[in-house]
Amino acid sequence: MKSKILTFTLIAALCVLTAACGQRKGKTDNTAVSAADSTNSSITDLTMTADYSNLPEDPIFEIYTSEGTITVQLYADTPRHRDNFVKLAKEKFYDGILFHRVIKGFMIQGGDPLTKDPANKSKFGTGGPGYTIPAEIRPNHTHIKGALATARLGDMANPRRESSGSQFYIVHDPDACAQLDGAYTVFGEVIDGIEVVDKIANVQTDMRDCPIKEVKIITITPVL
Repeated sequence: MKSKILTFTLIAALCVLTAACGQRKGKTDNTAVSAADSTNSSITDLTMTADYSNLPEDPIFEIYTSEGTITVQLYADTPRHRDNFVKLAKEKFYDGILFHRVIKGFMIQGGDPLTKDPANKSKFGTGGPGYTIPAEIRPNHTHIKGALATARLGDMANPRRESSGSQFYIVHDPDACAQLDGAYTVFGEVIDGIEVVDKIANVQTDMRDCPIKEVKIITITPVL
């Protein structure tokens, strides 16, 4: 019986990466991570802008949040995801966006622009920039603690496993997230501030896994 309960819990938790914040726990249909992700557009060639031209192939960024600073390093061998993150950070796309879905012992998720307006709460988890990113799933990048990865639509609606254009998650518990290896693009990792990830993972949440007190991304900037 105990093993059955654990299996059910993990299955329900996995749905977080494809479920909108407006859903209640335990509902397992594959609702889109982002309504915009259901479009046919896809990034094929993103390049860094001139202002960011001297960043290394594996740039370091600081994610300033209302709970502290998380420093991440992006991987050189996931260039589309790296360049997209750089582009959005430069455009200040993430400024003011919330971590809208938090599950202690699993992951913390953010990147939905709809979370800038509390009136959109029922739609949290469905927003994005209007495009998806082709998968860059690498066997050498697994869901270690602090892994930075992209949310996406489920396999049924998204057999190519293309990533959300903006929504990402950071792994809190690698054991719980191990089942995601080989299915989601991991494009970076936390190199400093893992205690901030722990702090966010421990905030009080409602029945939809949304933090009761807002956890906000203030801005994301490169470390030059």
